[in-house]
Amino acid sequence: MKIFIKNMVCGRCISAVENIFTDMNIKVKNINLGEVETASEILEKDLESLEKHLEETGFERIKDSVHQLTEKIKNLIIVKISELDIDDNFLLSEFLSSQLNKDYSSLSKTFSQNESITLEQFFILQKIEKVKELLLYNELTLTEIAGKLGYKSVQHVSSQFRNSTGFTPTEFKKLKVHNRKPLDQV
Repeated sequence: MKIFIKNMVCGRCISAVENIFTDMNIKVKNINLGEVETASEILEKDLESLEKHLEETGFERIKDSVHQLTEKIKNLIIVKISELDIDDNFLLSEFLSSQLNKDYSSLSKTFSQNESITLEQFFILQKIEKVKELLLYNELTLTEIAGKLGYKSVQHVSSQFRNSTGFTPTEFKKLKVHNRKPLDQV
């Protein structure tokens, strides 16, 4: 049985969800961002209890296929960005179409209707959050960050960063308080 879960955005989320299933003695066959495959069917009363435990931890079971698709799209984007291996010729449309075997225009329309933001805007916001994270780690130069996130130039990443945050990357690094959003709120 496949169960789709909202707000799983990182490895810690996978561990937290896995712990919930373990605590409820539900055998997990496979677990990925946003998706858990159980070894067997789950009784309705156990599903209700599972949903309660998930909600207590900040997660939510997704029951309808439209929201499941939207969450899959989000998770594909988050994972792709976290890999830090985006070519400067990367096309979001080709990537998502090939991963989900669906026409990009229908994916884009579904996503926009459910999230009140376009796929491209979501992708940019996710990349900007990753830039913030990498700037705070102070391990990579802005040139290296730009290269790893598929930007054609430092000017491009700087411009997108300023448009999104109101700060240049240098100004952001100097801030005493860094305004990073949790990935499930982007």
